Amino acid sequence: MKKRILISATAVVILFTTVSFKSDFFEIAKQIEIFTTLFKELNMNYVDEVNPAELMDSAIEGMLADLDPYTKYWTEQEVEDARISNTGEYTGIGASVLTRNKTITILETYKDYPADKAGLQAGDELIKIGDINIADFEDDAGDLLQGAPGTSIPITYKRQGKLQTTSLKREEIDIEAVPFYTLIDNKVGYIVLSKFNKKASSETAAAVKELKSEGATSIILDLRGNPGGLLTEAINVSNLFLPKGKLITTTKSVIEKYNQEYHTRNEPLDTEIPVAVLINGRSASASEIVSGSLQDYDRAVIVGARSFGKGLVQRPKELTYGTQLKITISRYYTPSGRCIQALDYWNRDESGNAVRTNVADYNEFKTSTGRKVYDGGGVLPDIQIESAGMSAITEALLRDQAIFDFATDYFYKHNYSKLEDFDFTASDYAAFKSFLDKQGFAYQTQTERDLEKAYIIAEKDNLQSEISTEYANLMKTIDAAKKQQLDIKEREISKLIIDELIKRYFYREGLYEYQLTHNEEIAEAKSILNNSIRYLKVLNR
Repeated sequence: MKKRILISATAVVILFTTVSFKSDFFEIAKQIEIFTTLFKELNMNYVDEVNPAELMDSAIEGMLADLDPYTKYWTEQEVEDARISNTGEYTGIGASVLTRNKTITILETYKDYPADKAGLQAGDELIKIGDINIADFEDDAGDLLQGAPGTSIPITYKRQGKLQTTSLKREEIDIEAVPFYTLIDNKVGYIVLSKFNKKASSETAAAVKELKSEGATSIILDLRGNPGGLLTEAINVSNLFLPKGKLITTTKSVIEKYNQEYHTRNEPLDTEIPVAVLINGRSASASEIVSGSLQDYDRAVIVGARSFGKGLVQRPKELTYGTQLKITISRYYTPSGRCIQALDYWNRDESGNAVRTNVADYNEFKTSTGRKVYDGGGVLPDIQIESAGMSAITEALLRDQAIFDFATDYFYKHNYSKLEDFDFTASDYAAFKSFLDKQGFAYQTQTERDLEKAYIIAEKDNLQSEISTEYANLMKTIDAAKKQQLDIKEREISKLIIDELIKRYFYREGLYEYQLTHNEEIAEAKSILNNSIRYLKVLNR
């Protein structure tokens, strides 16, 4: 009798699952048919001529916008761009650019690459590429810079309001995952890992080996500003310092096949050498897998500011005509069980914005030695450096390109030929504040947004007239407090200005050299690595 009941229950589950699948399949087919007929009728009957490709792009973007910012539709060119990013090799001009509103602005030129050889500088706005005016180009103007190695192209650009011309010869560009490493004080190895492309673990391993051969007795791994990349490379970099067979991350999804565990697969490079890892608010994804796993196993001291908090995994899915869908397939968890995802894209606020996980909702986990760590908001460093953080005003300055624009203005007014002569003074910071006033810089805090919502609701409750005076006074108080933030966060903001300026005068290589003796995070990492008692105490060993 029991056996019959069991079989019947199983049959019910199978039947339910099958019916559920058929129901979903029917709904998908139904919605596709509705959309297809709508798209056809719109293109055939709309009062003005429409562009089917643009309409479809808008439809796709609108559909994906309700999910998360990492689920994206890639055109053929974007698929190629992603391949380049992962391999670290491409043909181009050797510069990072910002393409926005039919303009291309040079953000940074790399030393001895084509853009640099052509005399282009950060802040230059490209006006014309070859015979094509960028303002008139309908597609992604950045594609105009691509081409076969060895081919030249004339460039017209605007610098400080004046038009200039140059000729740029494209070359094969090799992007290094580890652009800089050196030995500090003859005993501390310092390695910058800027991205997790296919070269990340091999270049990091080579740097560690060379530094150890030169006398390094400890390692600083700098992941600040590293946006992530390949999951396999994150595991391999962790494996350099962790034994074979260690769990590095677990991925979980409603799709069973995406539920996987990822372990180290190779013999480690060194499981004993003291390690400090630097992170900040722009360290994301693979950077958080590495820093999170080394923290969970108490293998490294993490120094800096809370990381970005991207706990989502994407995988590209092939579509037709060479296009792809990069789709979020799962969440990843550190060895202790933490998911460090900071933003909830599935439960948005009234404005449709993703909600940041509240600190009160963080869950506690334990490292291998019993230290407390938490989920929900990125990787929190063991040692936090206040000036390494990213306050609301700093994020607004970066978002509005205010620091970048000031650096451009400063660069053409001040001359430095030697790195050791560079000095950003208090009067320079005062000039920065004056620059912001002239540019009309403004930003809105979360407090202001919430108060504004409450004030609007007050109208519906017939209370707006009663609280209007208090509301106006409160907004004035907040405005005054916001202005004070420029002084309160001077160290935090000045560091970013200095970093931007050093790159202008002495390239990124100069920035790395400058930070060795002027950066608080590096100084703190050196301090703890040179104090074995303190190092072991932080790790609870």
